[in-house]
Amino acid sequence: MRTISLLLGLLSILVAMASPVAVLDDRMLTAHMAQHLLLMTVAPPLIWLGLPAHLLTRPMARWAGHPVFCWLAATVALVGWHTPAGFRFGMQSGFWHLVEQVSFLAAGLLFWLPVIQPPRRWWILLYLFLATLPCDVLSGLLVFSDRVAYPIYLCTPHKSGLSPLEDQQCAAALMWTCVTVVFLVAGTIVSTQMLSPKPTLQEVASL
Repeated sequence: MRTISLLLGLLSILVAMASPVAVLDDRMLTAHMAQHLLLMTVAPPLIWLGLPAHLLTRPMARWAGHPVFCWLAATVALVGWHTPAGFRFGMQSGFWHLVEQVSFLAAGLLFWLPVIQPPRRWWILLYLFLATLPCDVLSGLLVFSDRVAYPIYLCTPHKSGLSPLEDQQCAAALMWTCVTVVFLVAGTIVSTQMLSPKPTLQEVASL
């Protein structure tokens, strides 16, 4: 199961970086958002679950996995790159777009590290809840706005049949749905482990 988890994590990165999702990310905000979600929300926990459990208990992993640091890193990456200025900067060249993608993956790996590390603690539930707040605010701003937040999508026609504003609303809905579902699943698993003497997530993945 550990190998499958690692392969799925790597596949998620491949889909985000080298698939129609990557091709369309400068034409549709929905594709751009899907790319970010794959790199930050889907791939990282799968990769951690696919690695040997002892790597997560080493001193460096413990230091890097401080929840405040990891939460701040993920929040700064999410908010920073989704401000109009940050978004425009990330789309101005292939190099900076790659930097943006790598930073999302790195921030995602940091964010999920405290969740995956044994032993489980109740504060992880608060950690997950607080992490949904920036996503909720961002998706709310995008879905209820009456104008397109990122002008680049006004200048790049696509054949989806969606207007740029409808595309923006779909992107916001995708973000809210994906984050909510993934975090609810993670929170449910953590709660179950807290209430019963069951193996950790890493131990389950190694079976």
